[in-house]
Amino acid sequence: MAYQAIDLSITGHVAYLTLNRPEVHNAFDDRMIAELLAALGAVRGNDHVRALVLQSNGKNFSAGADLGWMRSMAAKDYDENMADAGELSRLMQELDELPKPTIALVQGAAFGGAVGLAACCDIALATPASSFCLSEVKIGLIPAVISPYVMRAMGTRQARRYMVTAERFGAGIAQQIGLVHDVVDDLQTAVRPLLDTLVGNSPAAVTAAKQLALDIDQQPLNAGTRRVTIERIAAIRVSAEGQEGLSAFLEKRTPNWKNTQ
Repeated sequence: MAYQAIDLSITGHVAYLTLNRPEVHNAFDDRMIAELLAALGAVRGNDHVRALVLQSNGKNFSAGADLGWMRSMAAKDYDENMADAGELSRLMQELDELPKPTIALVQGAAFGGAVGLAACCDIALATPASSFCLSEVKIGLIPAVISPYVMRAMGTRQARRYMVTAERFGAGIAQQIGLVHDVVDDLQTAVRPLLDTLVGNSPAAVTAAKQLALDIDQQPLNAGTRRVTIERIAAIRVSAEGQEGLSAFLEKRTPNWKNTQ
């Protein structure tokens, strides 16, 4: 697929997915959503890729929904809006459930749906100048599609405040409430050791650990949940990479997945 609104490149074992509409502050529309879905599908199907970095060109990470796109949606009927919102929902789900670790690099402003993109990533980094806003209620809308991911990231209590006030908040508060993990001066410098760590881990175990976190999230601590955890550790122990990892540890040698870097 020829991309117009994004870029996708692979360096080593890392895929770099870049929002590339700096002239409109990387606001997204139906084209960008379709291209992001296609790119995530390509990354999902590439066994060589072990991590994904979501970033953007320009001053701001993303201003959220494109005004022209929103204007066109206002002119469409309920069923057309259902279909359109369904694609945005599918994007959030695909990013959230991508079976590879994901890191969002947020510079400048992240508004509306862009907050959802950051919340869907496993790790989010921001700069001291970054700012965030769930701005939808200012124009008579609600952050519906992104709400499950945002609420999971920052918690219900904090999400309720920022969803109803549409206050703009800085990177420091974003870190305090769990939306971002670290606030750093240089995103590209800060992401490097994280990527080195991720790529050095067992690819199968990383995928399994991410899926475990998704499956166990907010589940009751009962016999069924405990059974799932028992089954998962038993399965990974007898898997090829589980056996190789344990053998390498006991034999004090480098596991074979590191030899492919």
